[in-house]
Amino acid sequence: MTASSKPRIHIGVGGWTFEPWRGSFYPKGLVQSRELEFASRKLTSIEINGTYYGSQKPESFAKWHSETPDDFIFSVKGPRFATNRKVLAEAGTSIEKFFASGVTRLKDKLGPINWQFMATKKFAPGDFETFLKLLPKRVDGLAIRHAVEVRHESFQNPDFVALAREHGVAVITAGDSDYPQIADITAPFVYARIMGTQESEANGYSDPKLKTWARRALRWGEGKVPDGLSAVSPDSKVEPVTDVFLYVISGYKERNPAAAMKLIEYLG
Repeated sequence: MTASSKPRIHIGVGGWTFEPWRGSFYPKGLVQSRELEFASRKLTSIEINGTYYGSQKPESFAKWHSETPDDFIFSVKGPRFATNRKVLAEAGTSIEKFFASGVTRLKDKLGPINWQFMATKKFAPGDFETFLKLLPKRVDGLAIRHAVEVRHESFQNPDFVALAREHGVAVITAGDSDYPQIADITAPFVYARIMGTQESEANGYSDPKLKTWARRALRWGEGKVPDGLSAVSPDSKVEPVTDVFLYVISGYKERNPAAAMKLIEYLG
């Protein structure tokens, strides 16, 4: 693999507006309107989570694009109105409304869309396949990448993994959590969310654990399931991985930026 073809590894946190980060992550006195500008110079990606709860304005997406470095990437949570429903086949209108809200004004900084499901949502093959078919491949000239965050043990099923792989949709790996772990590579990119930061650790995790996650990100970049993670169908072949997205989420949230920055340091 040449230097130019090496996969890009994007490390970040969920959101950027969190009061306890002011004075710990953000410098004292930094005005709130400049927090994204600051965070995007310390991290290489951020998962926008406000879109899960409601629509954002097109002008907001355009503003976020303008405030961040050229190589910065946003992942975006899809709306709960699309995923928190009994019949997923009826989600088409919510999906269309989401993409009409201006998300593509992130332009080249638009990363994967995270479609997060409640822990009570079980795998129903036919209905889930219909949902995947509703996800657009292109919007406003942009290629759209999709990832699904499933949290019920019924998804630990080879049929689900095969379905995600057939549609080129990534299955999000839940790290250091009580959620079922599915580390299979089902798309040309990998999406992981790690949730184990602790107040007792200055960087959220101990150095050995952070180095383990850094090694795992590199291993995913090689198109292989990392040691210590559970996959349903680890031997299935997929396309070469072009991007790895790893977010430090939940846990002791005040430490999440420190953990992400340490991971970036270890990855060089």
